[in-house]
Amino acid sequence: MRLARYALAVLVAASAPAIAATPDPAATPAPAAAPAPAPAAAPPAPADAAAPLPPLAERLPKDPLVVDFDALGYRVGRPGGTLRTLISRVKDARLINVWGYARLVAYGPDLKLHPDILESVDVVEDRIFTFHIRPGHKWSDGKPFTAEDFRYYWQDMQQNPDIAPTGPEPFLLVDGEPPTFEVLDPLTVRYTWKKPNPLFLTTLASATDPFIYRPAHYLKQFHEKYGKPDKIKALIAKKKVRSWAALHNRYDDMYGGSNPAEPSLQPWIRSEAGTDRRVIMVRNPYFHRVDPKGQQLPYIDKVEMNVVSTGLIPSQAQAGETDLQARGLSFADITVLKRGEERSHYSTRLWPISKANEVALYPNLTCKDPVWRTLLRDERFRHALSLGIDREMINRVLYFGLAKPSNNAVLPESRLFEPDYLTKWAGYDPAQANTLLDDMGLTKRRGDGIRLMPDGRPLQIVVETDGQSQEVIDALQLVGENWADIGIALFVKPSDRDIIWNRALAGTLVMMASSGYDDGIPTAGMSPAERVPSDSSFLIGMAWGAYRDSEGENGEKIDYPPVQTLIDAYDQWLAATTHEAREAAWRSILDTHVDQTLTIGLIAEAKQPIVVSDSLVNVPQEALFGWDPGANFGIYHMDAFWFDTPETASRN
Repeated sequence: MRLARYALAVLVAASAPAIAATPDPAATPAPAAAPAPAPAAAPPAPADAAAPLPPLAERLPKDPLVVDFDALGYRVGRPGGTLRTLISRVKDARLINVWGYARLVAYGPDLKLHPDILESVDVVEDRIFTFHIRPGHKWSDGKPFTAEDFRYYWQDMQQNPDIAPTGPEPFLLVDGEPPTFEVLDPLTVRYTWKKPNPLFLTTLASATDPFIYRPAHYLKQFHEKYGKPDKIKALIAKKKVRSWAALHNRYDDMYGGSNPAEPSLQPWIRSEAGTDRRVIMVRNPYFHRVDPKGQQLPYIDKVEMNVVSTGLIPSQAQAGETDLQARGLSFADITVLKRGEERSHYSTRLWPISKANEVALYPNLTCKDPVWRTLLRDERFRHALSLGIDREMINRVLYFGLAKPSNNAVLPESRLFEPDYLTKWAGYDPAQANTLLDDMGLTKRRGDGIRLMPDGRPLQIVVETDGQSQEVIDALQLVGENWADIGIALFVKPSDRDIIWNRALAGTLVMMASSGYDDGIPTAGMSPAERVPSDSSFLIGMAWGAYRDSEGENGEKIDYPPVQTLIDAYDQWLAATTHEAREAAWRSILDTHVDQTLTIGLIAEAKQPIVVSDSLVNVPQEALFGWDPGANFGIYHMDAFWFDTPETASRN
């Protein structure tokens, strides 16, 4: 069988191939040679570098990834400067590893997968994955990045019961079976499953990278198999942890980036110089990407993340205390931000949010109350609730008409989009809503016009929300006014998110409100897991998801045909070996959601304000803002942003 080889693709290149099979590996063209490194323009060493660095040519891989500035519409820049941004807690410093978005394979703005950290990937039948590491690629401490780093993660972490007591991560299992892992040579590893694993590459490209490689040369000192027992014992006592595994986990935080000593492959690495109110990230001098002239990325020397109260972020941004800001800003802040632009030398860009919906209602179809369960599972009831909402009014009142009334489905930018997905059962038609409710037999009303449930209780829906978004609460108040016209009372109950989820899982919650599905712009190759009861995070039936996740030990077996359709389509997606089969599975899931009104979306494509310093170059004027896919700024190459004024570029 011929090997489907994934050629090296320059990220986001319009003419370069994305990850896609070629007919014959021998026919795959060699990647274009990278431009020679530009030592004269090479970035200086990080501010807290302990020793002089080797020349740039010795710090880069043999074939670094050349970012296609033409495809991005970017200008070649110059290195230097400190970029300031605001966070609300020190823990949020982990976002730098989201925005930097260095992944084994990564999405570009075209939402196609491309090799990034890896030089190339070979795939056979979506079940055999061979990774080729860039020769000469190094960790941020200058040590070689090799197959040993993948082996260490798989054999010494994922298969060690002390570090991974529940076994390998779910995306590494197919029908409960792990892959066969092989080291083919120092720069090549292979994962082989018996059946397709479509979750593998998409998970590696996610905003929350699982990091299936680790700096083995660093972490081995904390592992009982490799480390010195006396040293490990002393560190356990010093760090006040219970075991060597807990010690290992303390020093290993690839995603959170809380350990400055742990080597990284990301564009910026954490510095020891920070405080409890300021986190400093410095350039990785061994980063694997370059610009078209051979200058190493990232351009920016430092990222300074200052901790302020969430409520103060808009005013601090207006005062010019940030160079790039989206975190902590919402649509309601736009007026305030616009007023500060001229004085504080920034612009406020409005990027459409790529979530499927800004505010969505999730009826709990596994509610324990038998009367509520019967009502919520009657599709006429859900249709009536949706038809009884004036989305145009909500758009005018809360979003100045700049968003779009919509179901909680997919956005027009998705290749899976159909016009019906936005509008079906989503028009404002209180007359039809009343008719549907009457047809259900809900004709009795109390004196104020509120309908009575079959057991005589007033038809009052308590909608629970975590209260973190004022927009959600404001939207629910408007929905409540609409629903009163069809004889339904709505009460908003703010609560803690964990409490809401526990109540939903226990079946004591009737309905919750939250944002829509994160993946509003999916492709057929992306996982539809969020929309099906694959685990206990399935918001319209957590008990169903828990049943699947626990293999029947917890939760409830699916007993509702539309939801069985969802999980059947998901299983078809998991087993599919062609794009067409995966697309068909996706469409079955989307059609079922929309036809059945399983969730009730309100507004899509609301705008995310992005504050951008006037001197910061290469930040797109227009772009979609999302978490997964997107990684916020990640797919737009934050490593290619730069300052075009000397005074800003030299600021430290």
